[in-house]
Amino acid sequence: MTYLSIENVGISFTRSGRTNEVLRDVSVKIDKGEFVSLIGHSGCGKSTVLNIVAGLLKASTGGVLLEDKEVNSPGPDRAVVFQNHSLLPWLTVRENVALAVDKVFKGKKSRAERSAWIDHNLSLVNMTHAADRRPSEISGGMKQRVGIARALAMEPKVLLLDEPFGALDALTRAHLQDSLMDIHARLKNAVIMITHDVDEAVLLSDRIVMMTNGPSATVGEILRVDLERPRRRLDLVEDATYTHARAEVLEFLYARHAKPAIAA
Repeated sequence: MTYLSIENVGISFTRSGRTNEVLRDVSVKIDKGEFVSLIGHSGCGKSTVLNIVAGLLKASTGGVLLEDKEVNSPGPDRAVVFQNHSLLPWLTVRENVALAVDKVFKGKKSRAERSAWIDHNLSLVNMTHAADRRPSEISGGMKQRVGIARALAMEPKVLLLDEPFGALDALTRAHLQDSLMDIHARLKNAVIMITHDVDEAVLLSDRIVMMTNGPSATVGEILRVDLERPRRRLDLVEDATYTHARAEVLEFLYARHAKPAIAA
């Protein structure tokens, strides 16, 4: 049984009498514990794929199966972290995580168990020290840590990341990438991440799904990244496997599937 199966997914949108096919025949199978990145030029439908897996959009054709059950609506078994942290500004860090925990585990865990679970997930992202602060009192990188903690606290079978580090400075981004690798190594949950960053995709992923340009975007190639874990970025700078994988993605994106020029 395939853990997560995206099967022949296509989706079209109709506006003002015109139909635009965004995705056509997208198929990817993902194993439990696997980290998969989606990469491609803007407009190739990466976020649309993620939203279909999340149950936020319904495919026009094909579908998604999670443990052989059809995905047709949002659910706590699939947690999404967006580029925008989406924290409620009037709540503390702890209260923002508690919202997800209470939603999923009220009636299943006691109040004391839920409190301990919140603390555990904040500790996973090194945010225990800021538990009583509000979003306006912490940095952008810290907000993203809270967003990740909130998603993990739901104990999702699949963690969906939509360019979670895209708005961060390079140093903060590197720290969060390292934290994500550590968390994934411990929890072994399936992860799908959207990124525009080739180095990020190679560093974090077991496989990289490269999307063709839209409209009617689809899977162009899938590259397996055969790098042992745990991975340390400094060790990979001159690693032949890392360099080859990076070159393969760049060649796909900028030689075979370059973004078409926009007419003046």
